[in-house]
Amino acid sequence: MSPFPQQLVTGYRTFATQRLPTEQSRYRELSERGQAPEVMVIGCCDSRVSPEVIFDAGPGELFIVRNVANLVPPYAPDGEAHGVSAALEFAVQVLRVKHIVVLGHAQCGGIKALAQDSAPLSPGDFIGKWMSLLEPTVAEAARGPNEALQDFITRLEKKAVTTSLRNLMTFPCIQVLAERGKLQLHGAYFGVAHGSLAVLDEATGEFNPVETT
Repeated sequence: MSPFPQQLVTGYRTFATQRLPTEQSRYRELSERGQAPEVMVIGCCDSRVSPEVIFDAGPGELFIVRNVANLVPPYAPDGEAHGVSAALEFAVQVLRVKHIVVLGHAQCGGIKALAQDSAPLSPGDFIGKWMSLLEPTVAEAARGPNEALQDFITRLEKKAVTTSLRNLMTFPCIQVLAERGKLQLHGAYFGVAHGSLAVLDEATGEFNPVETT
């Protein structure tokens, strides 16, 4: 077996000697009582976009699912295995979360490849199949004749968030709770370069920046 990555060993030692002592009681409580987060975050696998870091969350505070391009597939009880759908079911029906946040971000590799119709989105691979969930969104948000490619990609990144929010409402358990006001759905967009965060205004469809002061 290959050696365990040294950077992870070093990171764990730092955690064990610096952070763990200040949070040991919290971890002990979580191990005894179980988790009870109020917020679920659906984010991207991108290593630059860590929800725990962005929202300064401690252990047990966020229930997080990450996948390529922070996508939520439509409800599809077809007997196949669905990782995101299983996590949603667990979060809503077992953990009883009160909020679901779809967190999109700038410079998303999957969405860029989809917008440019470029590798690695070959017809037979997993990424291509996964990103095909957004093909109706790409058609709906067609690039304007004078629109710069980067502007189109940014617009598509944000449209992907609203598409995932729309798909969330295809899950009966989510729709019922949302309509009763017991579950809130939110969209957000993280700017990697500046560390900025914008939150979707449902009424206007615009992403409004979150003030830092």
